[in-house]
Amino acid sequence: MLFDSPDAFIHSSRRAITVFGMAGVGKTRLSNLLRKNRWFHYSVDYRIGTRHMGEFIVDNFKAEAMKVPFLAQLLRSDSIYISSNITFDNLDPLSSYLGTPGNAKLGGLPLAEYQRRQEQHRVAEISALLDVPHFIDRAKTLYGYSDFIADTGGSLIEVIDHADPEDPVVKALTENTLLLYIRGTDKDAAELVRRFRQSPKPMYYRPAFLLQKWAEFKHIEGILEDDDVDPAKFGAWGFEALLHDRLPRYQALADNFGYTIEASDLATVRDGDEFIDLVASAIEKRMR
Repeated sequence: MLFDSPDAFIHSSRRAITVFGMAGVGKTRLSNLLRKNRWFHYSVDYRIGTRHMGEFIVDNFKAEAMKVPFLAQLLRSDSIYISSNITFDNLDPLSSYLGTPGNAKLGGLPLAEYQRRQEQHRVAEISALLDVPHFIDRAKTLYGYSDFIADTGGSLIEVIDHADPEDPVVKALTENTLLLYIRGTDKDAAELVRRFRQSPKPMYYRPAFLLQKWAEFKHIEGILEDDDVDPAKFGAWGFEALLHDRLPRYQALADNFGYTIEASDLATVRDGDEFIDLVASAIEKRMR
């Protein structure tokens, strides 16, 4: 959805935007801000963790509870109820299910199990992204919202071919929304790595990239067995490698099908009108 002029976007009767970029550049902050200005906020990660992976997450909770005899007895008799309290701002249930590969004594998962859950996430993310057109219509017909923002996870770029207009997800998003890349800086990237060490987020690796980095990490650390990998250490190291691998692909997606704004400019936006002006400036810049 490319516009002929900034005015065409500004005066559009309905707006639908998909924001993407690395975690922490302001996508969710923006979405929460716009929600107060009568924009419908569609969180892809929330949709993944509820509709498309909710059962996996809760079953994992139950499997852990079944290891405790007292809780196992209550579960078998339907005396207790276990659910996931995932929210737009708290994705910990999804993060804990995806986990990190490595030493089980340190909270890690066997690599094969980690790969199985990664594939579940890949399928779920594609499904959640393909749900966007349905939710655009739902936002209007059910709630009366004309403006819509899809808040995507950092792994959007991993489940599409950013150069192919016929890729199913790219096609669905570009035909129904304006693609907007929120571009961070090297300083932002360093801060994201620091935050990840404190509070890991859901991570998805392309299968070949995961195996490449897994082998590279073990070589660097002088580790022979998968079970000897420190999951927290690999998680932070892998996140940083994945982050830098994604950046040029984010930009390529924006160059091919959308627009780019700077995270520093977005940080100054205070309401919906200022955001619309910022997007209009991006449209004008692309036209030049």
